[in-house]
Amino acid sequence: MITPKPTPPEAIPTEATSPKSASSKPSLLQLLALPIVPDAQKRLERHFNVIRLWEHSNPNAAMDEHGQNIAVLVTSALTAARTQLIQQLPSLQAICSVGVGYDNIDVALARERGIQVSNTPDVLNDCVADLTWGLIISTAREMGRAERYVRNNQWEQTISSLPLARRVSGKRLGIIGLGRVGLAVAQRSAGFAMDIRYHNRKPRTDVPWLYESSLSELAEWADILVVATVGGANTRHLIDQQILKALGPEGFLINIARGSVVDQKALIEALQNGVIAGAGLDVFEAEPNVPDVLKTMDNVVLLPHIASATLETRQAMVNLMLDNVDAFATTGKVLTPVTS
Repeated sequence: MITPKPTPPEAIPTEATSPKSASSKPSLLQLLALPIVPDAQKRLERHFNVIRLWEHSNPNAAMDEHGQNIAVLVTSALTAARTQLIQQLPSLQAICSVGVGYDNIDVALARERGIQVSNTPDVLNDCVADLTWGLIISTAREMGRAERYVRNNQWEQTISSLPLARRVSGKRLGIIGLGRVGLAVAQRSAGFAMDIRYHNRKPRTDVPWLYESSLSELAEWADILVVATVGGANTRHLIDQQILKALGPEGFLINIARGSVVDQKALIEALQNGVIAGAGLDVFEAEPNVPDVLKTMDNVVLLPHIASATLETRQAMVNLMLDNVDAFATTGKVLTPVTS
């Protein structure tokens, strides 16, 4: 185990106390470009000597040169900060990620070494919930198939017919994970006259909906089952063959959480064999690789992990990450630390 070299907050140079030369600043390793916020680089460079790793023709050489001095790592839900990378950074004190998910960050190792980890919660709740409802409606109403029907000129052929889809209003909605996003999804159900139940690690006392302690019983009850839980080892393949069988041939699965939460092989078999009616998926087990068999199915809606992909939300996510970096540089504490 590499022993960290913590720097007390008062020793971290700030704009007010440190010289302007890059050599006088602590170093920050940046794994992704941030063009969506025009002043992002300027904000990072205010307190840090920034190493933009993707610009180096030989990233390994850049790590060898700078790795010993990196105090902060800027990453995202799509750029992993796993064990090997963290071990290359013996002076690392903070990991600031763009995104709410942190299953691709070795949080356990970071905590063991006293490294703070921050994410960007709350700012993406609305857009993720909006897209969840887009998936619910488009999956149940088979909007993807209907659009292809028009694009392929089948509407003009009287011999062709489009199968009837399923109604959304009045259905029973089961939510797995009634956290920030799950709550926003539930609140949006008001206009659809739905009955709601949810499954959580523990029941909430601040919501009117029925808590279901058994995931399989929730799946058996629900017409539409939304996966909104966190990713990681504890929820890997939480939705397996048994849960899909409980959801049944009239049920729809919607996943906007992490691909790892659903056993993808079991899901494909369930869709092929009519075990469930359909699925709406924004996430997959081995992104960006999506099994070809899923692409051929008319009872599946496939999206490329775009739940938070709006201009407003992505800007808010980057700005919150930058706020975390600023806060660490000036106070030694990030604003939105990962706590679970």
